[in-house]
Amino acid sequence: MICRIALAMLACAGAMRIAAAADFSAHGYVDCRLISRAGERSFADGGLGKTRFGGGGLSATCVQADLTLTAQLTPALLALADVQYQTTGRNAFSALEAYLRYRPVSTTPLRWSFKAGEFFMPVSLENDAIGWTSPWTLTPSAINSWLGEEFRTIGAEGRVEWRGTTNTFEGVAGLVRLNDPAGELLAARGWSLSDLVTGVGGRVREPDVYATFNGAPVPLRFNPFAENDGRTGWYAGASWKMPGAGGVTLLRYDNEADPATHSNGASPTFSWHTDFWSLGAEADAGDIVFLGQALTGSTEIVPSPYFSTSTSFRAAYLLAGWNRGAVRPTLRFDAFTTEQLPRSIDGRWREHGNAITFALNWRPYAWLRVTGEALRVHSWRNQRLDEGLSPQQTDNQVQLSARLIY
Repeated sequence: MICRIALAMLACAGAMRIAAAADFSAHGYVDCRLISRAGERSFADGGLGKTRFGGGGLSATCVQADLTLTAQLTPALLALADVQYQTTGRNAFSALEAYLRYRPVSTTPLRWSFKAGEFFMPVSLENDAIGWTSPWTLTPSAINSWLGEEFRTIGAEGRVEWRGTTNTFEGVAGLVRLNDPAGELLAARGWSLSDLVTGVGGRVREPDVYATFNGAPVPLRFNPFAENDGRTGWYAGASWKMPGAGGVTLLRYDNEADPATHSNGASPTFSWHTDFWSLGAEADAGDIVFLGQALTGSTEIVPSPYFSTSTSFRAAYLLAGWNRGAVRPTLRFDAFTTEQLPRSIDGRWREHGNAITFALNWRPYAWLRVTGEALRVHSWRNQRLDEGLSPQQTDNQVQLSARLIY
């Protein structure tokens, strides 16, 4: 089903491109995989497993498709829309990005831009390919897996860039709405490693054990892009880059959510006050690229004097990838932890874990990328005791992907 829909999307994009070749472009992909699933039930199916595919066994399926359309309306004004269809958990279309960007043509080292709509924060060093995918691996790091599921700028962003002869400096600031629930997944289930990306129109699933604990129906899903308190969140960051050498990026995020607010209904969506710091670095060493990122923060709800949950979280990764030729191996190490603080009333769920990912990418043609990936996640989470499981689990997932790229 997904293949037929995606191919139809790409065919329509091709026709539109022919109609307006000078100002319009379309890019997309269809991703089909052979998967050896991890044994533990996946978080996508309501479990506490750390990988996208769980429950054991082998499967072959087309997992997702993406279509990104851009239109250069004037030399300074760009419009972009990115739509995804994915089949994990439940089949769903969602809009990953949709924005307008204004960037005047500059003849000096100083350049500025402004954009408004729905888009990703400038926080990931990994995910810079079509549909916020990674050119290095199928599965992004724990940090960027979480950011892809729960975070989106629905608002406005401004940038100022100074392009020197050997260095580039950039400052960025954004205002965010409709992100009050961000942080709930880390409190409810902890970290995961997955290339599932949630867009506007999509919903994410809570662990069944978490829903049962709170007296909610199973399966319990929520919209991560909701507004309960009318407050505006923000982020601000700075980066330095030296072409051919690397760079450093620092970003601070705070959704400014009122942790005492929530939506109405039998299964309300709470406002989680979430803030974090992110520090990233890239180093180019000839044919090898090193990427590293660390993130630390906290998330909290206090909807009444008798109920509160506050969780601190930290994660980091280091990636090394070969960046030349048609065959490109990548190796990445992840470490992560969450801990509910003493004032939490629901058992002080805690976790710590690590992961190793090896991917081998083969790009024989511009329109085809074949990737083999092995992912091993070792984690301890005491919430698993509520499911009758050992708190310590090892999830092994192997995938072979054929991605047709337009």
